[in-house]
Amino acid sequence: MELGNHTMVTEFIIWGLTENPTLCSIFFVVFLGIYVATMLGNISIIMLIQRSPQLHTPMYLFLSHLVSVVLGYSSSVTPIMIVSFLKERTTIPVTGCIAQLGSDVIFGTAEGFLLAAMAYDCYVAICFPLLYSTHMSPRVCIILLIASYLGGYVNASSFIGCLLSLTFCGPNKINHFFCDLPPLMKLSCTHVYVAEISSAISAGSIMVITLFTKIVSYLYILHSILKMHSTEGRHKSFSTCTSHLTVVTLFYGTVTFAYIIPKSSHSPERIKVVSVFYTVVILMLNPLIYSLRNKEVNEAMRKLIARIHQSF
Repeated sequence: MELGNHTMVTEFIIWGLTENPTLCSIFFVVFLGIYVATMLGNISIIMLIQRSPQLHTPMYLFLSHLVSVVLGYSSSVTPIMIVSFLKERTTIPVTGCIAQLGSDVIFGTAEGFLLAAMAYDCYVAICFPLLYSTHMSPRVCIILLIASYLGGYVNASSFIGCLLSLTFCGPNKINHFFCDLPPLMKLSCTHVYVAEISSAISAGSIMVITLFTKIVSYLYILHSILKMHSTEGRHKSFSTCTSHLTVVTLFYGTVTFAYIIPKSSHSPERIKVVSVFYTVVILMLNPLIYSLRNKEVNEAMRKLIARIHQSF
């Protein structure tokens, strides 16, 4: 199909992280190991939560969904990147690129909403412990989960709509290791102003809502903790939300650098490095963050291991 003197693009070439053969071999082993560790670690958390009655609480319900979203996000990005290290030329059809972008946005947005729901859960647990069962009833939890996934689909619809409004009839090399909207816009042979504004409004609105929820929740949490007279109570309250706060900081720190800070301030190679952190490395660290500093998870793990040993 042709447009003017140009041929319409039917597939994209994924540039990847590097074209150096030696680095490709090293990166293949490293990122394959990271992907396997991410899968095993996050699946282990899901199984632990399902098999441990003491973890059947709203906090761990949200955590199990967060981990599921992480698995989906990692599986939509990492396998293609790993394959690119083995091939001189990695191609993806336009429809495949649309599907990857949509799944990335769904899972990434749902993660942001779930982190906000977990911040609200911490706020209720620390600030209103006596009303916790009322404010975090099963009905409320279901509403928050539905809102998280619905937000992901709405944002993904906006991004896909922006991508479909573009016309690709020239270069088809994506200077990235997955289909992301900013590098795709650079390949468009039509004006991208409307697509840029639309995607920015959609993503910006969601980021403001979720970030505002987290900031307000943690300000109230901090205020409540500082009012406590018991050192043990303060320590317990801090430990309750430390893991979540660590994940939130890592998530928004890298996303802000990759998408909020003006692109002119850093090169495409630097953006790739930051993208590796929030799409690959941090997803592997989540199980460690939620287990190493969480007494309830560690205790549930010990009990589960003990039950397994007794069964043999």
